[in-house]
Amino acid sequence: MPFCCSFLLFHFHVSCSAYSYLKMASFLPEIVLTSSPDGPIIAYDPHSGAIIAHFTGSRSPPKGLTLAGKSLIAASHISAAGAGSVNLYNWWSSAVFNHLPLPEPVAPLAATLDGAYLFAGGISGHVFAISLPSGRTIQTLPAHSKSVSCLEINDDGSLLVSGGDDGSIVVAPIFQLVAASSGRIKIPGNFVSHCFVGHASSVTAIRIGSCNSTMISCSADGTCKFWSLPRGLPLHTVALPCPVAGLAIDPTDSHFYAAGSDGSIYIAAMKSPSRKQTKQSLQVMKWQEKHGGAVVSLAMLNQGRNLVSGSEDGSVWIWEAGKGQVMTVLGNEMVGISHLVVARGVANSRGSSAGLGIDMEEWREKSGLGAREMSRPVRKMEEMKEKLGVAVKDRSRAIDILESAIGAYERLLELILKEAKGGGTGNSKSGGKESM
Repeated sequence: MPFCCSFLLFHFHVSCSAYSYLKMASFLPEIVLTSSPDGPIIAYDPHSGAIIAHFTGSRSPPKGLTLAGKSLIAASHISAAGAGSVNLYNWWSSAVFNHLPLPEPVAPLAATLDGAYLFAGGISGHVFAISLPSGRTIQTLPAHSKSVSCLEINDDGSLLVSGGDDGSIVVAPIFQLVAASSGRIKIPGNFVSHCFVGHASSVTAIRIGSCNSTMISCSADGTCKFWSLPRGLPLHTVALPCPVAGLAIDPTDSHFYAAGSDGSIYIAAMKSPSRKQTKQSLQVMKWQEKHGGAVVSLAMLNQGRNLVSGSEDGSVWIWEAGKGQVMTVLGNEMVGISHLVVARGVANSRGSSAGLGIDMEEWREKSGLGAREMSRPVRKMEEMKEKLGVAVKDRSRAIDILESAIGAYERLLELILKEAKGGGTGNSKSGGKESM
């Protein structure tokens, strides 16, 4: 087989192996992180309900917690003097890894998938684009006339969406926000791709469907509004009996969940109503059990089979999404919860959970069958990772051998050309002597 064909087949094999490696990474164990204005950030194992880590030093306002890639946790922090900043944490330490001062207090946070950039919403209505882990502010976007109340990044990491206390929603391309290398740059008037106006009160949460076609926003005005993100147009509105502070969308984009200020979880279909239904409200169901305080945050777990909710009363519940029943109650360690997020892909199979300071085998025993079953793909992933490393070394070795062979061939060709050229010169000289 020609070398070029062999190399292409080898490259295809490595690419397929890498795809399998990435695919298995989605089955890694999940960790629930909660923040509070009155206590530390706490990491829970959602399968057993056990607390597996604390991160101290932050007093986080609503929406002030996010994950920056696989290695960093970012939390907004409001000091006693009212100064604004963001605290960064590594998974392997409970103390603040880096303290990033900002020109004003900030609350909502969002980060790019690779953890290279962090976005923070300020009380002035500006969104700050920050380079990580240095903490350098590289761009400032004047998005709203009042405080920024929530931030969201779509699944492919191309768009940043911000909601404000002024009821507006602004959509901006991330590549433009991070294009500046230094300093505060004035944003041109056409920088924002879309601006949606429709809520009568603060926009409290935003979620984007998996295909970037539909966006949902909820508000303190008690409505959830659907928008066409590509066209920049409103679609329909779902009215709830109370203000809404959080949203979650199931992985199939069939239903959405809303966090009610009355402590209840509401569920409704994502599908747009038909023409006959335009004058009627979509059916909204309310789960029977309810928190003792307002629900402030929601997130999906276990590939959409479970929902996690956090309340101002400090309770964190794991629900069975299909039945609307509480399965697990996590520890009530705080006076109140300001936000929660779900970390995926932070565990490994070599003795620790991303440096959380716990033994992975001990965690599996405490977590029960569910966590043990989920951790099996981790070992396979680690084995695949080692195989990929060997394959890359073999490919490098093959390339080195090929380069050596090419070099030897070039030297041989030079010798042949020199010999041919030398032989031709000798023949011409001898022929001249014979003619004399």
